[in-house]
Amino acid sequence: MARMMLPPNHPDALPPHLNLKALPLIALVVFLLILGFSSFYTIGPEEVGVVTRFGQFLTQTEPGLHFKMPLGVDQVTPVKVRRQQKQEFGFRTLEAGVKTTYQPHGQETDDESLMVTGDLNMAVVEWIIQYRIHDPQAFLFDVRNPEQTLRDASESVMREVIGDRTVDEVLTTGRQEIEATALKKLQGLIDNYKLGLHIENVILQDVTPPDPVKASFNEVNQAQQERESSINQARADYNKAVPRARGEALQKIQEAEGYRMERVNKAQGDASKFNDVLAAYLQAPEVTRRRLYLETMTDVIPKLGRKLVIDKDVQSVLPLLQLGGEVKPAEEVKE
Repeated sequence: MARMMLPPNHPDALPPHLNLKALPLIALVVFLLILGFSSFYTIGPEEVGVVTRFGQFLTQTEPGLHFKMPLGVDQVTPVKVRRQQKQEFGFRTLEAGVKTTYQPHGQETDDESLMVTGDLNMAVVEWIIQYRIHDPQAFLFDVRNPEQTLRDASESVMREVIGDRTVDEVLTTGRQEIEATALKKLQGLIDNYKLGLHIENVILQDVTPPDPVKASFNEVNQAQQERESSINQARADYNKAVPRARGEALQKIQEAEGYRMERVNKAQGDASKFNDVLAAYLQAPEVTRRRLYLETMTDVIPKLGRKLVIDKDVQSVLPLLQLGGEVKPAEEVKE
C-alpha cells in the first residue's frame, strides 16, 4: 500500500530532506552495530566465562576479550572463581568496614542459630563458611540454586556436629574440633551433590546460651573459672613448696653425711695417733711419759693465769710482789 502524503507539520510526516532510499542503509548500519557489539565480550580478572550455545554448555574462557556467536546464539555467564565468597548463619552483615553494622536478629537467623547439643541443652551458634567455585560448569548446570543448597547443607552438617557434643564442649573447649569436623563433613556432602565448590573454612563466630538462661550460665561459667584458677594456684604452690622441701631435705642429708664422715675420720685419726703413741711408749716408756707430761703442761699452764713462784725459805715476799694490781686466783682465769 502506497504511503499517503501527509502535511509537513504532521507528527508522522518524514522530514523533507530525508531520502526514503537511505532507510535500508541506516537499518543495515544499525544491524551491523548490533552484530558487532553482540559478537564480543569481556571476562574480568577474577572470573571465567561459561559459554553456552542454544542453552547447551560449549566452553570456558579465561579473563580478557573474546569472540562469540552474535544475536543470542552464544550466551556467556561470568563466574567468579578466584574470589573467596562466604555465607553467614545466625546473623547478617549489612555493611562491613571500620564500624560493621549487622542486621537485627529475626525469625530466619534465630531458626538457623538455635541448636540442640548432645546432652539435650540449647545453644545459639553463629558461624561463617568461606568457599570458592572450582568447577563453574557443575556450579551452573548440575544443581538448581546451588547457593541455597550450600546453605541447607551447611546448616544440616553443623546441627549434626553440635548434636554430637555437650554444651560445655560447644561453648568452651571444642570450638576448633567442631570447625575441623564440620569442614570435613561439609566438603564431603558438597562433593556428593556435585556443586563444584571448595569449602576453605568453617569459622564459629559466636556461641552462647539462649537469652533466657544466659545469666545462669554465666554464673556457672564464672564458678568453673574460679575453680580452675584455684586449682592452678594450688598447683603453683605445690610446684614451689615441694621442690624447696626436697632441696632442704637433700641439704640436710648431705650435711649429715659430711658430719658423719668428719667424725669417722677424726675418730680414725685419733685411734691412729693413739696407736702411734702407744707404740712409742712401749719402745721408750720414760721418754714418752716425760714428753706427754711436757705437752700436757704446755697446754695447761697458759690457762692458769698469773703464777708466783716463791722460794720456800723466803720469810717476807711483800717487797718482791707488785701489789698495785689485783691478783686473780688461778681458778678465776678464763681461757
